[in-house]
Amino acid sequence: MTPTDSDTDFGFRRVPLSDKQGMVDDVFRSVARRYDLMNDLMSAGLHRPWKDAMVAAVNPPRGARSFDHLDLAGGTGDVAFRIARAGGPGTRVTVADINPNMLEVGRERAEKERLDVDFVEGNAEDLPFPDRSFDGVTIAFGIRNVPQIDKGLREAYRVLRHGGHFLCLEFSAVDVPGFDKIYEAYSFNVIPAVGRAVTGDAESYRYLVESIRRFPRPQVFAEMMRQAGFSRVSFQRMTGGIVALHSGWRL
Repeated sequence: MTPTDSDTDFGFRRVPLSDKQGMVDDVFRSVARRYDLMNDLMSAGLHRPWKDAMVAAVNPPRGARSFDHLDLAGGTGDVAFRIARAGGPGTRVTVADINPNMLEVGRERAEKERLDVDFVEGNAEDLPFPDRSFDGVTIAFGIRNVPQIDKGLREAYRVLRHGGHFLCLEFSAVDVPGFDKIYEAYSFNVIPAVGRAVTGDAESYRYLVESIRRFPRPQVFAEMMRQAGFSRVSFQRMTGGIVALHSGWRL
């Protein structure tokens, strides 16, 4: 297929932009029930302190002060639950995810853990919320699956109130010589094999690994955030550059 302006990346493949969302949906429909277990296995549990660092940066108020937070592409509720537990009685958390299978898992977990979190089916490129609805917006390991990342960033900015904080936790590029080769071999050989053993689906995890390699480097993504309107944009690399925590404000 000859690339065109209406094509986009799906892992290492080029596909029509109009097809990508459905293909991503198929990936997460396949892995939804084992998604959180696979996160533990793939990252050796490191996704937990990474997410805890993001929640610490959200810093929801402990008291009764009203604080409305939106977690994007967080269907199973993992980040949302952390924020709900960290905040006080005035903290209200909403999850928006385009995949109903992931949302179903999240709702079941919320009921089991008795957490008051709202789950809404919605597209990150066209969020079903009014302007300036939230004090904080997060997205963890989800922005690279949005077909048009620039539109997703603009939507995150739109729904933030003035003074609101946007945080994006995403895989990045390892910047430690030697470790990069180990990480590369692990990603392309071990993760798909574990995916096959745990979920019966190696191809979905091969796509997820490839999508990490296609995601913009931190400096490039920071500029995309500025183009979307965010101020005081910064990023922090963690664990040798495996992930980066990106931060921006609506001022």
